[in-house]
Amino acid sequence: MQVHDSFDRRIDYVRIAVTDRCNLRCFYCMPEEGIAYEPKSHLLSYEEITRLLKVLGNLGFSKVRFTGGEPFLRKDFIQLLENTANLQLFKNIHITTNGTLIKNQIPKMKSLGISKINLSLDTLDAERFKKITRRSDFEKVMKTFHQLVEEGFQVKVNAVVMQGVNVMDILPLAQLAADYPVSIRYIEEMPFNGGYKENQKICTAKDIQQTLQSAYPSLQPMVGKHGDTATEYQVEGFKGTLGIIPAFSRTFCNTCNRLRITAKGEIKTCLYDSGVFSIRDFIRSGVTDDQLTEKIIALIKLKPKDGFAAEEGSKLRITRSESMSSIGG
Repeated sequence: MQVHDSFDRRIDYVRIAVTDRCNLRCFYCMPEEGIAYEPKSHLLSYEEITRLLKVLGNLGFSKVRFTGGEPFLRKDFIQLLENTANLQLFKNIHITTNGTLIKNQIPKMKSLGISKINLSLDTLDAERFKKITRRSDFEKVMKTFHQLVEEGFQVKVNAVVMQGVNVMDILPLAQLAADYPVSIRYIEEMPFNGGYKENQKICTAKDIQQTLQSAYPSLQPMVGKHGDTATEYQVEGFKGTLGIIPAFSRTFCNTCNRLRITAKGEIKTCLYDSGVFSIRDFIRSGVTDDQLTEKIIALIKLKPKDGFAAEEGSKLRITRSESMSSIGG
């Protein structure tokens, strides 16, 4: 079975935030003092998430990504990964992590067949890392990076590029793709942080592409795949690839194939909407799997044409201080 939205986009990828908690305090994601975390009873339980995944898998969803906050902060997260693998419905089980807590979980992930990890890393300079994250975990993250590569994981490094902060890291990060079979993905800064100001200067996807093109004249775009948010590039002699995600410019919306579920169970059909439905409350009202299936199909039909339409119709114009940790990374 395949589910399409009202713009005939096939929706087959779900991102699920398992927690809004994080042990880092990246200034573009979370205030230094943290946020008011949701109590455990407000979060989707692992049983509820597994039930949702079973329904989504039977609707043709083939990819799930677990995010946070930092997903490995949630107790027994590895059990949820095992539950998901045991469903045998998802070809791709991905995790986005800051890399500070997963060292001891790598063997178990390998045994479950989970091999695709997105590692959040905005700089290769230890002092800048500390300024950005407000923590001193750079060496720990780099050890995780090397361990994942050595263990054969498919690693994507996610770097949010911020004007005046880490633009100087664009080329050093690219060198990782020259030396290792990894994908470096440069992400435009998004407005979901307490410090965002209207008319703020954004380092755009075009700016990033021009920086890379100047340094690497052989930079060539690769053929895109279904649902890609990144424009991927290859450089002659590189072991890995480079990618640029126009998260603020939103030029990839016409191929969007995803559904987001926040830690407290709100379905977001677009990153830029304010949450369209509490699937948590719907589940807890005692609905059947058939009713759950029908509701998800109906919600997918509400998916907006693009992020601009979603923002126009949402409350985000007045809630841009919302943490990405709450939204689901």
